[in-house]
Amino acid sequence: MNVENKEKIPISSSISSNEEFLKKRIGIGTSFDLGVRKIKVLKKDIQIYYLNGLCDSAYIIELMRELVEINDNERSFRTNTKEVIHNRLIHQQVEEVRDLDKAVDQLLSGLIIILIDGEKSAFIVDVRSYPGRDPEEPDTEKVVRGARDGYTENIIVNTALTRRRMRDERLRHEILQVGERSKTDICVSYLQDVADPNLVEVIKKELKQIEIDGIPMADKTIEEFLVKQGWNPYPMVRYTERPDVVATHLLEGHVVIMVDTSPSIIITPTTFFHHVQHAEEYRQNPAVGTFLRWVRFIGMIASVLLIPLWYLFVKNDNLLPDTLNFIGLKEESTIPIIVQLILANLGIDLLRMAAIHTPTPLSTAMGLIAAALIGQIAIDVGLFSAEVILYVAVAGIGSFATPSYELSVANKLAQIYLLFAVFFFDVPGLVIGLTILILYLASLRALNTPYLWPFIPFDPRGIVQIIIRVAIPLNKTRLKVTNPHNDKKQPTKKPLLN
Repeated sequence: MNVENKEKIPISSSISSNEEFLKKRIGIGTSFDLGVRKIKVLKKDIQIYYLNGLCDSAYIIELMRELVEINDNERSFRTNTKEVIHNRLIHQQVEEVRDLDKAVDQLLSGLIIILIDGEKSAFIVDVRSYPGRDPEEPDTEKVVRGARDGYTENIIVNTALTRRRMRDERLRHEILQVGERSKTDICVSYLQDVADPNLVEVIKKELKQIEIDGIPMADKTIEEFLVKQGWNPYPMVRYTERPDVVATHLLEGHVVIMVDTSPSIIITPTTFFHHVQHAEEYRQNPAVGTFLRWVRFIGMIASVLLIPLWYLFVKNDNLLPDTLNFIGLKEESTIPIIVQLILANLGIDLLRMAAIHTPTPLSTAMGLIAAALIGQIAIDVGLFSAEVILYVAVAGIGSFATPSYELSVANKLAQIYLLFAVFFFDVPGLVIGLTILILYLASLRALNTPYLWPFIPFDPRGIVQIIIRVAIPLNKTRLKVTNPHNDKKQPTKKPLLN
């Protein structure tokens, strides 16, 4: 259940009643990381509740010093204790709340609660200091030339990295919480005058309707609730850890979702072709960027079609012209080719997973061992044919060149699907299987956005943007795929006054 729907419990004017409630509710006195500091200010009991590990102790000590010094400078019979305390809370973020549920939620997020005896409200002070790493370049989105910072697991740092690149007063960061137990912070970011208002409302509505205990897997859980992907292997949202990529998509009218504890940022809505672009293309000149994009396209096509096509030609060598008669097996093998291809594909995926789970100092040695065992020795003993290893390796390289990890895995499943189609139905199997795959992709919609746009539906300007890396000065309007509220990227300048 969303925390906004819970029944509110008002703060009692009796500070002892509030203390008893907090002991039963969150385990004050039982959980070692939850603490309370009791002091007297102008003869009134004051209680400061905090959560060790998520608070900055230096700020808390400074606030307590200011509160204790009130006794030396004020007289209780002449002053309003609550107003004096409020005035002495030397912090830029101080909020007054009147229900204990909200106070508890804030306390467990790392803020401190200040309760005053005789008052039916409490002060919430933001002294959070989340543990985490410094912004650094993401491993999966490295560029030769460009920014080296990246998002972290801290949502506050992530919104700041975005603000650094988007200093527009119309940039909105709306925060809400999801998870009855985890109460995870989620930020919805968009440009108010660019993003489609209906899209923003749909996303916020879907997020508020999420009913779950917690989202320890953060962004992936949110994605599954948001786009309801089911068994579809193709990614319906784009992930990135680069602030410059997020800023670019915000300017195009996309809506961005940040989840606390995750460095991966969700970009919506996206199409198939949003997953094939890389920041490196825009860090080079248009000619080089277009060349890099086409090389990546060739690698992606090879990762899907190379092995099924080669296997088709192996089964039907009469389909090959004389100039391509070198394609195919030169020696007979005791193991069926289809089995070799499946095993080699599984071997590539095992290597990928082993590289992820192997400590960095050992990954090089693991690669050398795998190359020796799966490569030359496997060929020498007759387990694999040399051609099988060659084509599987080329398809694997094309898979690694795919910018989106999720898309590369989906393409691998498509490759296996086409491989079995060729095995069972030969040439018609490849033709019909490829047609079914394209029709399936054309039927997908990500937040009501056609997945194969700009090819289906046809958009000439969008196709040019996909095929060619257009120079930025020539790109004056936003693409229609996001239904932007304002389609002008380079507004006409006002004439200078004489």
